[in-house]
Amino acid sequence: MSVAPILFIATARAEEARAFYADVMGFALKDDNPFSIEFDAGGTMLRVQKVETFEPHPFTAIGWLVEDIAAERDRLYDRGARFVRFDFLDQDERDVWTAPDGARVCWMKDPDGNTLSLTQLAA
Repeated sequence: MSVAPILFIATARAEEARAFYADVMGFALKDDNPFSIEFDAGGTMLRVQKVETFEPHPFTAIGWLVEDIAAERDRLYDRGARFVRFDFLDQDERDVWTAPDGARVCWMKDPDGNTLSLTQLAA
């Protein structure tokens, strides 16, 4: 059996989600049907499920590993992403937190309030 992950996330705001994941995140749109919007998210399928109502989880729903978190954060910010600050974390001017192991992480929200993250692993 060949195994490849599929990422799932939900939206009650399909048009806004489509614009966010295509225009802000830069993922290639593969399909938009009555049930979901599908993107190529760096070689992994992201299926945004269309639902009537949705309450986002209070924790990270999906995250991506990046090689240069500052550059990627700035690229996404320039495209309209808005990053989240947490009172309990010491985040820098780019909203990036450095974990005890040296990994660097920042978070943003999609139009439904899903928390998404970027992580640069420690060298």
